[in-house]
Amino acid sequence: MGMSVTISAASAQDAEQILKLQYLCYQNEAELYGDYTIEPLTQTLDDLRAELDRGHALVARLGDEVVASVRGSVDAAGTARIAKLIVHPRLRRHGLGGRLLDAIEARFADDPAAQRFQLFTGHRNEGNLRLYRSRGYAPVATEETGARLRLVTLEKQAGAGAYAASA
Repeated sequence: MGMSVTISAASAQDAEQILKLQYLCYQNEAELYGDYTIEPLTQTLDDLRAELDRGHALVARLGDEVVASVRGSVDAAGTARIAKLIVHPRLRRHGLGGRLLDAIEARFADDPAAQRFQLFTGHRNEGNLRLYRSRGYAPVATEETGARLRLVTLEKQAGAGAYAASA
């Protein structure tokens, strides 16, 4: 990539940058499905802060700029739910999304409650589907959420193909 991107835990001070990046990153998704009311585009700063308090969040920084992020939490059933993996459009296709996914998996690998990893994406998002499959995720469910959108849920067992990130 030619630049030094570092991955670390997100802090409360990162919330505003994460929200702005999220808004930028989900424009393509909204356009793909013709729906600009999707939750990532309507989430408030207060909602994001509460989400960060409830789970784990990582950010990738290029200098002081947050250029990528991912969030997740473990539920009572032992599912580590990974969400909102976002990478700034100018840094896509350089492996940063994969590094972040590996890093959040590594974070949950230390949690004995986490038995499986689960995430979802829209059925038309071939880039996301390709990334998740390359990391060992397999589709386990599809949910119709509107006239144009089906969410594909993918899952893999904790420890199955997960490896420590070089973050």
